[in-house]
Amino acid sequence: MSTAAIGQPLARTESIAKVTGAARYAVDQPVDAATAYCAIVPATIPTGRVVDVRADDAVTLLWHRNAEKLGEIEDGELAVLQSDRVFYRGQVVAIVVADSLEAAWDAAKRVQVTYADEQTPDNGLSAEHPSLFAPESVNAGFPTDVTEGDPDAALASAAHVVDRWYSTAANHNNPMEPHATTAEWSNAVLTVWDSTQAPSGVQGDLATLFGLDSSAVRVVSENVGGGFGSKGSTRPNAVLAAMAARATGRKIKLALPRQSLFDLVGYRTPTINRFRLGADENGKLTALVHDSYQQTSHVFEFCEQTSESSRHIYASPNRRTTHRLAVLDVPTPRWMRAPGEAPGMLAQETAIDELSYAVGIDPIELRILNEPDVDPASGNRFSSRSLVECLRTGAERFGWSERDPRPGHRRDGRTLIGMGVATASYPVLISPSSASASLGEDGSITVSVAASDIGTGARTVLRQIAADALDVSADRVELKLGDSALPKAPGAGGSSGTSSWGWAVTKACRTLVEQVGPIADATGPAEVSVDTSDDLEEQKELARMAFGAHFAEVEVDVDTGEVRVRRMLGVYGIGRVMNPRLARSQLIGGMTFGLGMALMEVGNTDREFGGFSNHDLAEYHVPVCADTPDIDAIWVEENDDELNPMGGKGIGEIGIVGSPAAIGNAVYHATGVRVRDFPITVDKVLPHL
Repeated sequence: MSTAAIGQPLARTESIAKVTGAARYAVDQPVDAATAYCAIVPATIPTGRVVDVRADDAVTLLWHRNAEKLGEIEDGELAVLQSDRVFYRGQVVAIVVADSLEAAWDAAKRVQVTYADEQTPDNGLSAEHPSLFAPESVNAGFPTDVTEGDPDAALASAAHVVDRWYSTAANHNNPMEPHATTAEWSNAVLTVWDSTQAPSGVQGDLATLFGLDSSAVRVVSENVGGGFGSKGSTRPNAVLAAMAARATGRKIKLALPRQSLFDLVGYRTPTINRFRLGADENGKLTALVHDSYQQTSHVFEFCEQTSESSRHIYASPNRRTTHRLAVLDVPTPRWMRAPGEAPGMLAQETAIDELSYAVGIDPIELRILNEPDVDPASGNRFSSRSLVECLRTGAERFGWSERDPRPGHRRDGRTLIGMGVATASYPVLISPSSASASLGEDGSITVSVAASDIGTGARTVLRQIAADALDVSADRVELKLGDSALPKAPGAGGSSGTSSWGWAVTKACRTLVEQVGPIADATGPAEVSVDTSDDLEEQKELARMAFGAHFAEVEVDVDTGEVRVRRMLGVYGIGRVMNPRLARSQLIGGMTFGLGMALMEVGNTDREFGGFSNHDLAEYHVPVCADTPDIDAIWVEENDDELNPMGGKGIGEIGIVGSPAAIGNAVYHATGVRVRDFPITVDKVLPHL
């Protein structure tokens, strides 16, 4: 009998290949005489029309007048070079192809574009914008508005009321590897090497756009240098590379410049949130209202589920949650790590903290007081919910009992010290997936699934899952992923990858054992392919969510107003942990995202010229090691056999949900200054000290 692989801290399968440079990314494909390079020409106006485009004769130029006509597709951002309209600054208006990367970039800079009908952009989000509307649904299919009871009446009669506005800035994903594609046509078959979280999804979109059967499109995504949601759907770079390859008959390499990642591939929408809480004399909630406002583009409608998380955390008989969307002259927002939940929980957990001070009760005790017995949104029981245990465990480990409840009373020289707490939650999402498992004549084992490892360790974890299902050691399993030619799989997103792919891998491996018997004694060849669609339909109606608690300690310089995080702790209830080493890395990465959202990350909208005025990493600040001196993530034991065959919950996004609020609450405890417009920068703190 083999030792269980699940739960072991195995090192990443591809770690040596990555650190030695052997791992190939999207544009690392071999160069031959037919290889050419593509560079984009972004719009320099905020809105208007393209009248003419001219370039040197030495390069191939494509724009809307000579680009091939693409098939219709729902995502308007993929209809590249299909019309003369410019909807936002940074939109692609032309591409050039040259023999070298340097020649392509140089030619793109010298392209002359003539515009007409240029107008000042309407790109400022407000809660009174005239274009605001209620979309039919929000991201992931959640309902736009939900009302239970009579929250207005409950607020009017509540002993304690919090009624505040909270706002968050636009955030940008900025993975280490930019969005990039290599494309090649051969005998009417399109092959693209793409930096994507969803090989099967890109395959389907390209087939639609270029009028092909899916079997005539192959998408290879062997290694991905991060995505954080921005590569969760097909992006314009893949379409442009394929278009240029067909137009020139050459293999095309296209990597977007860093500046274009701020406009062309999505970002977290800025949000405005009005949060209202009503409570009785003891702090028991009687009303909860969360109204959120965000922006979308004229190109494609996208609405984050910003108020959705507020439907599940606290018990209240009277609740209303709404979403409103403003249509602006901006690039289309997209997914960014915990879209909706991250800004929504920031507003909720800051409001809860404010209520704790209004009632005069410890912030942890207030949260526990309002712990629900069942999911407030559906009335279903939770498959498991360890939130109270996470709060209690974190409080003991973080030294919460030593905290002076009075804001602004702990001082260390010229700095004020404070501690804050916030809860975390994220739904357990699972999508249907296929997978195959095969046994060779030599006893080799191969498991295949068109998943994408975007740096999370999917290769490693899926090997562990397969090994346990086969009752063999993990080193006997070869895992193939990152190729649309493999069994179809959903993309990496919504913290659902391991649950979705792992279920299919488990089923394939168990089916193989049923077919050939114990693998240690079996001989091949044998192969099985499975799909989990029917398995998901048979699941019980339960509320399946991961939970956690964030703790933060900050210091604030009384002379400059600068906020520094001293330490952070995240405690999570995330089901069975597949690989402790990788899980801790993912959780700490999410918490670091939260630190950036809380203190420094902001996309500054250029109200005059459109787009974002800070569109590089020199001016868009992200946390570095010096910003996170002491950060730790742990989890409580949680056995949940009603999730999936492995018993695990997603971990990719819950680390960011709630962590910005914990930092903001710590800043208030340190200074008595409540900042409600995030990020918390010195100009919002210093004048009030």
